Amino acid sequence: MTTTAPRIRDRYPSRLTDAEPRLVDRDVPTVADTAAQADGPLTAAQVEAFARDGFLFLTDVFGPAEVAAHHDELDRLREDPAVRERPETVAEPDTDAVRSIFAVHRLSGPFDAMSRDDRLIGVVRQLHGSEVTLHQTRVNAKPGFGSDGFYWHSDFETWHAEDGMPTPRCISASVALTDNLAHNGPLMVMPGSHETFVQCAGATPEDNHLESLQRQEAGTPSPDQLATLADEHGIVAPTGPAGSVLFFDSNLMHGSNGNITPYARSNAFFVYNRVDNALVEPFATDARRPDHVAHREVVPVG
Repeated sequence: MTTTAPRIRDRYPSRLTDAEPRLVDRDVPTVADTAAQADGPLTAAQVEAFARDGFLFLTDVFGPAEVAAHHDELDRLREDPAVRERPETVAEPDTDAVRSIFAVHRLSGPFDAMSRDDRLIGVVRQLHGSEVTLHQTRVNAKPGFGSDGFYWHSDFETWHAEDGMPTPRCISASVALTDNLAHNGPLMVMPGSHETFVQCAGATPEDNHLESLQRQEAGTPSPDQLATLADEHGIVAPTGPAGSVLFFDSNLMHGSNGNITPYARSNAFFVYNRVDNALVEPFATDARRPDHVAHREVVPVG
């Protein structure tokens, strides 16, 4: 069932053109009240850590054989000429190297199965206290010797402004298909920053997704806003072996540097939204992004 509600009151205004952007307190909980006591894979301490920091990094979630099979599948997709020509495939800026493949669960049986794996959805169901639906899936390839980075941003700011996600009650799971090392462009996060919504300046360009999926500019915080958050929360880079999973809140401030080492960093990325947080019309643009970027079908994952 595809459901899109009408426009509603904007609780998190951004892309401002007539006011000074501010830092705004989050007004919804990060985890469900029952999450720490729920029957699920996480301990009460892990639930509390996610609520406090906005992320949780778990090692050894997927075994070496599983990782190898999914890494081979990523290579197959990246090398398939038909996949490279699809709108779901995004190239690195200024090159034809594959940067991301969106809606990967629709293009690949192995990644579809991973998106429904209980080692992922069991965690997000426990944290959400709810059934979940897929908002977005993709694989990111960051090969060595010059792949570009991702500038600081909150996913929720984009998903709210351009997709119509009402609140930040949405969790991403990033599965490491290669070792995530301190020097090969790992994701950096600001622990605790998920409690602050960062309003951004400037209107949303038409068809912004065609540019932002390569190099994000609209919806990025100002240097002063980033400095304020970094001074308050610090910056950490969760790193670990292939098979690790980083679960993080949609409003967590994060970004990554480019990779100039010989060692690739590849991840599979699954975004789980609460079923009661279904997309409405976008809040800062008149046009919806394509379905392969923002899924509007409200079907519980399982």
